[in-house]
Amino acid sequence: MEVKVVSGDITGLPLGAIIVNLFEGVKNPGGATAAVDKALGGLITQLIAEGEIKGKRNEITLIHSMGKIAPERVVVAGLGKEEEITLSVIRGVAAEACRFLRRVGATQVATIAHGAGVGGIDAEKSAQAVTEGAMLGLYTFRKHQTKEAEEGEIEQLLIVERDEEKLAALERGCAGGRIMAEATNLARDMANEPANYMTPTHMAEVAQRVADEWGFECRILEQADMERLGMGALLSVARGSRQPPKLILLNYKGGDPAKSPLGLVGKGITFDSGGISIKPSEGLGDMKGDMAGGAAVIAAMRAIGELRPKVNVTALVPATENLPDGAALKPGDIVQASNGKTIEVVTTDAEGRLILADALCYARKLGLSPVVDVATLTGACHIALGDLCTGAFGNNQELVDRVIKAGEEAGEYIWQMPMYEEYKEQNKSDIADIKNSAGRWGGAITGAQFLAEFVEETPWVHLDIAGPSHAEKDRTYLVKGATGVAVRTLANLILTHE
Repeated sequence: MEVKVVSGDITGLPLGAIIVNLFEGVKNPGGATAAVDKALGGLITQLIAEGEIKGKRNEITLIHSMGKIAPERVVVAGLGKEEEITLSVIRGVAAEACRFLRRVGATQVATIAHGAGVGGIDAEKSAQAVTEGAMLGLYTFRKHQTKEAEEGEIEQLLIVERDEEKLAALERGCAGGRIMAEATNLARDMANEPANYMTPTHMAEVAQRVADEWGFECRILEQADMERLGMGALLSVARGSRQPPKLILLNYKGGDPAKSPLGLVGKGITFDSGGISIKPSEGLGDMKGDMAGGAAVIAAMRAIGELRPKVNVTALVPATENLPDGAALKPGDIVQASNGKTIEVVTTDAEGRLILADALCYARKLGLSPVVDVATLTGACHIALGDLCTGAFGNNQELVDRVIKAGEEAGEYIWQMPMYEEYKEQNKSDIADIKNSAGRWGGAITGAQFLAEFVEETPWVHLDIAGPSHAEKDRTYLVKGATGVAVRTLANLILTHE
């Protein structure tokens, strides 16, 4: 879908539909909605008076113009209470309105920049939110379906503004929103792919294409390279798979060469059976999404490659499958990470922290600082925070605060979890330096404390996205399936990194 900003009167555009808005409780619409209402002979005001239009958040009311104005249809989208307007509300309204119009067959649509008038939202941010909401909300994954889609596609969305002084800001916002949405949808595509298509090799190929397209360096470390580097933890997970493991490195150099690159690390388990500690069969197919953290990191690098900030960023994605096999890692085994630490394997289903251990060690070896890792690490975090919120764990409060703020700007909920020293006791092993599972209680925290052993003093934040990485149903600009969570958070963080 093409999204662009145009100048003019929204009532004069010969399109399939236009989108205007209304705050909850407003009896007499203003701005562009008032202009459309006047052109329709007061029909919107009449529907408000009759109680059909209330302005509640994400409420959609369709009006056929019957030739009174050039657009064939008018959608009045509810913004909710004026004092509660946020960029996330705008994203959600844009998504719901566009999905509705796709269902009724509209292909050419125009909208106003929601909240940019009486709502007090900055025009550039409003345009970015509208663009993101529309592109994220209209996302579909049909690669492997051979039948025709029941619904068509919206081919073009115009953001219309009469005040020419606002056009430049709207265009900047629209361009930024497109970049963020396209990157997020790349992560969604990767995580929605079945595991026989999104293998570690294929994941590396996607990363290489992204690097080639946006002009930064990509290196792929093979099994022999990992053996030479002593990555026993990562390689132990890969032993049960016939797919060769890959350690993907992406280097974007936009800043002072003397400054340490910011490091991103993403878990890339392209299928997680649990290994010898095999998972229950129910929902096992969803474990193709256990590489959502790695996908988010690669996609964030795509956004950065196009936005070209003046910073240095290096991304690492350890990618492998976790499968049972005669050569597979076993409960009770001891493996050694590349920093020399020995790990007792209590369960082979705590494999994500094993591959991240070696990736984090390598991040330290490369001098990356600070480091943010993203992983579908623990079911415990999913239980604690549900499917709406990411858990944040870290050893540097200033960095944690920056990550949470970057998430707020993206509309991604992030909640800081505790990292009390006492939790480390649960990770102690009787026969190795550390064990890879501390049991049921506080599992998200002990998982994060395990990772902390491999970052040492490097400023670091761990984002556990086990819950919000997948949506069970459409919800505003999130659609059923992989969500691409953390892509825009990481991109926002990089854009504000100095």
